[in-house]
Amino acid sequence: MATPVGNGASGAAFPARPNQPPGAPGAPVATAAPATTAGTGSPAVSGAVLLAKPGGTPPAPRPGGAPAKRPPAAVATGVRARLAQATRTPPGRLRLAGVVLAVLTVAFGGLTAWQLETRAQAADRVVSYSQPLSRDAAEIHRSLADAATTAASGFLLAGAEPDEVRSRYEQDIATAAKLIAQAAARTTATSPAQGSLARLNQQLPAYAGLVETARADNRQGIPLGGAYLRYASEQMQTVLLPAAAELAAAENRELADDYAAAQAVPWGAYGLALVTLIALAWVQLTLFRRTNRVFNIGLLGATAAVLAGALWLTVAGLTTRSALEQSAREGATPLRALNSARVDVLTARLAENLHFVARGSTTRYADQWTKATEHLAGAGDRPGGSLSEAVRLAPTAAGPSLQDASKQFDQWRRKHDAARVLEVDNADYQGALEATVTAKGGADTADAAFNATDKALARAADTEQDRFKRAAEGTGGDLRTAAVAAALLGLVAAAAALRGLGRRLAEYR
Repeated sequence: MATPVGNGASGAAFPARPNQPPGAPGAPVATAAPATTAGTGSPAVSGAVLLAKPGGTPPAPRPGGAPAKRPPAAVATGVRARLAQATRTPPGRLRLAGVVLAVLTVAFGGLTAWQLETRAQAADRVVSYSQPLSRDAAEIHRSLADAATTAASGFLLAGAEPDEVRSRYEQDIATAAKLIAQAAARTTATSPAQGSLARLNQQLPAYAGLVETARADNRQGIPLGGAYLRYASEQMQTVLLPAAAELAAAENRELADDYAAAQAVPWGAYGLALVTLIALAWVQLTLFRRTNRVFNIGLLGATAAVLAGALWLTVAGLTTRSALEQSAREGATPLRALNSARVDVLTARLAENLHFVARGSTTRYADQWTKATEHLAGAGDRPGGSLSEAVRLAPTAAGPSLQDASKQFDQWRRKHDAARVLEVDNADYQGALEATVTAKGGADTADAAFNATDKALARAADTEQDRFKRAAEGTGGDLRTAAVAAALLGLVAAAAALRGLGRRLAEYR
């Protein structure tokens, strides 16, 4: 039989006293009673709270307990809600517009400054790094070819070799060694020029040793000296000069890359400037429609600052590009053609001298002379030779020197043909040798015409190098000045935009 619950019974729930809330001190407390299953008397659920409603909300946390954590989705929803709430009012929209405009203007100034600084560094490399290395590589090539030519001339003169011939050879070797060391110090370990420099550095002393052996044997009348000189010349033509040509080609490619980087159009800066101007125009148009005020001084100032930055960017880019194009047109490009012609001249002279060193035992050097001169003047399917190309590309200031070089080259060829007639038709080797090279000063020989040609080409090279410097120097500084100006104008634009929108916000206070 179930135990009744009531007054006086165990487990009875006492009602609260009048005017006393439940749970107050001294108030009866509801207690849990074991529920029974009808008809059985067995407990159904242990510890059930009689005051809790089925399906009700859980009780609030006790005082002093940890607050319930809000789910991440709720936090995200709250942020979006606050943002949406902020943009529903005009002040909120003005604040958001101010943030967007400030970010855009500062980003425009920063991106423009970075792109201009990158191009300034490339322009500096053109002037102080890649073009000097290209010039030095060409000078290494020319010095080596001239050393081989001068060594052969000295060998032909034997004991009558003038001091100036010997000094010229030694100067060529010293110049080549010095420039090789400088180029190796200035190029990086990953540069494609390192392999060429290593071969030049290894083979130049070996070549100089062979020449000294040939010279010593020749002075003692030992026929083996001619063999040593021919072998040294072969090493020069098959190892040293190709390595020098590879070095010059690598440096020319690096120069072309720096030119391209310095002349690149900063499309990113132009694109961001357009986006910023569109945003400024949209905000001003929106304010005009809502307030009927035609001008906002702050936003107009920001627009003017962005326009000034874009205009400065355009002017600096155009002037720098024009200066670099002029330096390439009047300096770098003509110099490459001129250096090629100078090497061809020296190659022809070397073949001419080695022909007499061989004393007619082979036609190899006569064929080399023909090939070199055809490459210079053009023949057959090559109507324009390297000398004609150098004349065509030369700036006006270098024109007279190159015209003189062309005249001297024609005279040199005529004297060579006259010496060839003496050797072949008249069987006069000594007469042909004296018509080609002699120790007598002021003699009208092929050697004199060659020297005149070489000197005229050297004058033209100096002129073209000077034209390059005049055009290219200062371009990096102009770009760097524009970069600083763009960064400052970006900050000015941001401050002006915030100032202009701040005045509108003040009207809502």
